[in-house]
Amino acid sequence: MQTIAQAQATIQDDFATEVLNGLSRRPRSIPCRFLYDARGSELFEQITGLEEYYPTRTEIGLLERHADDIAEMAGEDVAIVEFGSGSSRKTEILIAALPELDAYVAIDISAAALSEAAIRLRERFPGLEVITVTGDFNDAIDLPDKLIRTRKLGFFPGSTIGNLGKNEAIGFLKTARELLGADGALLIGVDLKKDESILVPAYDDSEGVTAAFNLNLLTRINRELGGTFDLAKFAHEAIYNAEAGRMEIYITSREDQEVTVLGQPFSFARGERIHTENSHKYALADIAAMAEAAGWTHARAWVDDNNLFSVNMLTQAG
Repeated sequence: MQTIAQAQATIQDDFATEVLNGLSRRPRSIPCRFLYDARGSELFEQITGLEEYYPTRTEIGLLERHADDIAEMAGEDVAIVEFGSGSSRKTEILIAALPELDAYVAIDISAAALSEAAIRLRERFPGLEVITVTGDFNDAIDLPDKLIRTRKLGFFPGSTIGNLGKNEAIGFLKTARELLGADGALLIGVDLKKDESILVPAYDDSEGVTAAFNLNLLTRINRELGGTFDLAKFAHEAIYNAEAGRMEIYITSREDQEVTVLGQPFSFARGERIHTENSHKYALADIAAMAEAAGWTHARAWVDDNNLFSVNMLTQAG
C-alpha cells in the first residue's frame, strides 16, 4: 500500500498530465476529480447546504429514514468501504445504525479531508477502527489484509456515479464488485431524472458558490502548476443536455486571451470552454440495467416523496 506522501505525489503528477493534455485537446476538458483540492472540498461542503442544491439533504433524509432497513440488509459483522468519502458526514448515519461494524475504510484523494473525518469519527465512535486510503477510487485499491475475510458493504453516495459516462459507471461497478468480494454489497446514491427548472439552479446557485467551486480549479492550476489564469476573464457555465440526460459544467473564456501552464502557452477564443464535469441523471430502470451489466442485482431502492433522489442497495447476482 502506498504511503500518504507517495499517493499525493502520484496525484500531483496525474494532475499535471491531465491538465496539459486536457488543455491541448479540442474540445478542452479536465477531469472533475481535480475540483476537490482542500479549498474545493470546503466550497463543495458549502454547496451541499444551499437551498437550490437538493441532492445532499434529500440523500441524508433517505439514509436517516431508512437506516434500519439498510442495516438489516447489510447484516452484522460487516466493514464499510466508502468510495470518495470526503467529509464522511453521511457515513455517520450508517455507522450509528451498524453497532457491530468491524471497520470503516475511507477512500479519497484529499488527505486533508481524510484526516479531519478520521479524527471526528474516532471521537464519536471510539471503538471503531477507521482506516484511511489516500487515492482515486477509480484506480486499483489495496485493502488491508485483515479485511480480506471480512464481509464488506461498499458506500458510494452523492450520485458521484453521475460524473462518469455510462461505460465508465459500469466499469466502476465491476471494479467495486471485485474489491468488495463475493459476499459484498454496494449502497449507492443516484440522482434521478427531473425537470430542468430544478436541475439548473442546483448547479448554478444564486449566491455564486458553485461558480467559485468550479473556478477554483483555475486557482489550483495557478498555484500548483505555475498557471497564469486570470479568474476575472473566465466564467462558470451550467447547461442541461436533455438528449444526454445530464448537467454539463464548463469554465468559459470571456474574451480572446492566452495563458501558460508549466511554461506551455494556450490560446483561448472568446466563448471557448473547458469542460469540467458531467452529472448524469437516471431512472430506476437505468440503475438496475447498469447494475446487471456489472454483475450486481438491484435488490432495493429507496426514493424520496418528490422523486428527486434514490438510495440503492446492490447485491451480488445469484
